[in-house]
Amino acid sequence: MAEKKATAKKATETKAAAAKKETVKKAAAPKAAAKSVLAVNAENVGFKAGDVYQALAAAGKALTVKEIAKAAKISEEETLLGLGWLFKEGKLANDGEKVTLA
Repeated sequence: MAEKKATAKKATETKAAAAKKETVKKAAAPKAAAKSVLAVNAENVGFKAGDVYQALAAAGKALTVKEIAKAAKISEEETLLGLGWLFKEGKLANDGEKVTLA
């Protein structure tokens, strides 16, 4: 009877150790970056241009691409699409590093 208890206890300890080890492996595994899909069409790019324009107008000063993306709550890629649209329309000025409304 004592042997059965010892064997059962050892099996329980082994299962607990294996579960703990598995949890550590899962926690240590690098997480894959979530990829976002960006639809590139005139309507979507136009909306991103509007977001960029509003962010620049609200700031009232020149901003970097990263600052514009943060202010507009869009990705840097979407910011670049919007900036391209606005540059084409002649609505922006660039001093080499920062962008402002023209």
